[in-house]
Amino acid sequence: MTDTAAPNQRSAFRTCPLCEAGCGLEIELVDEVVRRIRGDQLDVFSHGFICPKGSTLRQLHADPDRITRPLVKRDGEFVEVTWDEAFAAIESGLMPLLEAHGRDAAAVYVGNPNAHNLAGLLYNRALIKGLGSSNLFSASTVDQRPKEISAGLMFGNVLTLPVPDIDRTDHLIVLGANPVASNGSLATAPDWPGRIDALLARGGTLVVVDPRRSETAELATEHLAIRPAGDAFFLASLLHVLVAEGRVDLGTAEPYVRGVDELARVVDGFSPEATSAVTGLDPDVVTRIARELADAPTACVYGRIGTTTTEYGTVASWLVDVVNLVTGNLDRPGGAMFTKAAVGAANTRGPGRYGRGLKLHRRTTRVRGLPETLGEYPVVALAEEIDTPGDDRVRAFVCVAGNPVLSTPNSERLDAALASLDFMVAVDIYVNETTRHADVILPSPSALQKGHYDIALLQLALRNVANYSPPVLPLEDGQLDEWEVFARLALLFQGFGPDGDPGIVDDAMVAAMVERGVADEHSPVYGREAEVILDELSVRRGPERILDFMVRTGPYGDGFGARPDGLTLDVLLSHPHGIDLGPLEPRLPEALRSPDGMIDLAPEVLMTDLGRLRDRLADAVAQPFVLVGRRHVRSNNSWMHNVEVLVKGRPRCTLQIHPDDAAELGIDTGDPVQVESRVGSLTAPAEVTDAIVPGVVSLPHGWGHAAPGARLSVAAEYAGVNSNLLSDDQQFDPISGTAALNGIPVALSAG
Repeated sequence: MTDTAAPNQRSAFRTCPLCEAGCGLEIELVDEVVRRIRGDQLDVFSHGFICPKGSTLRQLHADPDRITRPLVKRDGEFVEVTWDEAFAAIESGLMPLLEAHGRDAAAVYVGNPNAHNLAGLLYNRALIKGLGSSNLFSASTVDQRPKEISAGLMFGNVLTLPVPDIDRTDHLIVLGANPVASNGSLATAPDWPGRIDALLARGGTLVVVDPRRSETAELATEHLAIRPAGDAFFLASLLHVLVAEGRVDLGTAEPYVRGVDELARVVDGFSPEATSAVTGLDPDVVTRIARELADAPTACVYGRIGTTTTEYGTVASWLVDVVNLVTGNLDRPGGAMFTKAAVGAANTRGPGRYGRGLKLHRRTTRVRGLPETLGEYPVVALAEEIDTPGDDRVRAFVCVAGNPVLSTPNSERLDAALASLDFMVAVDIYVNETTRHADVILPSPSALQKGHYDIALLQLALRNVANYSPPVLPLEDGQLDEWEVFARLALLFQGFGPDGDPGIVDDAMVAAMVERGVADEHSPVYGREAEVILDELSVRRGPERILDFMVRTGPYGDGFGARPDGLTLDVLLSHPHGIDLGPLEPRLPEALRSPDGMIDLAPEVLMTDLGRLRDRLADAVAQPFVLVGRRHVRSNNSWMHNVEVLVKGRPRCTLQIHPDDAAELGIDTGDPVQVESRVGSLTAPAEVTDAIVPGVVSLPHGWGHAAPGARLSVAAEYAGVNSNLLSDDQQFDPISGTAALNGIPVALSAG
């Protein structure tokens, strides 16, 4: 008989980094190879829930198309090189451009995955500062920027952002969101379907306002099929009814609110009857919805990407919170509440209630003069900043974990602009539709090789939790950690050459944080010796060292001994299923960070922007067809389409169209349809369905994987079409610069 050694088996636990839900995963390994991933039943937040994406971390790690070594383009082809060769190529290709044309000759784009990425969130700032360019762009202006701005203007900080307390509410209104498919967004929580089921089971009401009968709308008590981009008008009409009928009640927030006397000016002209031509909704229904909202024991309104990616995104985002406020539902259980995050939240640092507030529009872009927000320019301006002639045009580009060719407006123009660059650097795991233009691609480790803590997303969680996940798998020999890639780029950009020691950046960042802490009278380490604290932190380096300091000086931290029972990174490591810090609790006024310590119900910039809505009411011209996007639970923007288990089966990149419109055009399901906008055209297969209102068509976001030179073999098989060939870089919200990806006028014809 031959003895067979038992396999080396273990289980690892981590938070899924693929979307905003924050689900806990149990990862089974045999001989250090991942065999199975399932939901962690003991996770304090997700309790075993998992969506189809979470189980694919194994496939993502093992994807043969994933880049594991640096690539440099030589004679038009990518070749694998050493890290030293890659950084040397960046120095020789980029630095002469910056020396000749100045720092603004380069632009940076930061993609959506950075929001789910510990190293990206902490070290990107060093990279950006090192480059020294004012041309900073990100996925924020094709996503959530309007909500950040409205929160900043009202509450003083862009992530002091009320989230819907759906676990305790009696009445939930959802606008422009499909959390059953998206797992929620700017409202971090696993298992939205289960939470909605629980709401309905306890006798609660769910109203979904959406041009599509989405997966979430299928569960709703009531579905209001609004016209695209009508959300701001609908919200203004709800507010009109509440004011006209004397139903304004600020609840416990009243002592901290200014601008209430402006409500009559806010609602002027926005009666349900006046807005019905734009919203497509029955005025009597809108009036009833407003009354039911006011009468509910607890209620909250939640708006997401369908409200933010429109020409009225910032006003709509503001009105969501105004309606929550005037119905007495702000900052109370069952209403819209403020998370108290363990790490990173500006509204847990410094003096409670008071802060610097938000400054907007401090500089403008070169070509169109579009204003910045939160230090960034609108991505609708990126292509023109590259392809418009001028000595000060953008000639070099740094793209960090993004694919703007598929995810930003008028993408055909951007694709051509990127091809014209003098030099491009990408930090990415794929040669995709954007990074194929790069001269150098620096790969980051896979998600299984990185530590994880959701610094940004847990600031918006529907329950206060903390969960750190150490790497499941080690780095390979010679592989750089992600923070080291960012740090070496930062040093190179600052002129320290291609072989700088990333520890220099790491040490400087930690030292600066500690120095700020010991100098801040509101910090638990105020007045302490910085050297002593740095010595305590010295057992770690990289993101974990910074995270440990942030945890320990946060609202639940041990304060380096000041609160012995408080959190540290070691405590988090000893709780692999996370730590439950309790339900959301009222936080006013200490959560505010406004200059006067008050909620500004009527910021002047938003009051002024209401004029655009009134102009639209006066000129409500119906479009023949308008285009909206949609989400699917098996998809996450563009970058997960190379996992076959997620994309196989029935085609999902289809043009949804109402039966009446299809009959008029003489098309049936599966037939090709030509779709044309002001900036581009495409052909997509029809999906005839009564789940969408007449006059509206829908394409999902993030498809179109047919670009020559991209290395996405599975995605190319299921290529689909790029909806952003149709989105218009001239159509955007002027306050935030956010692209209007919903409500795009299009013309249809049988293809």
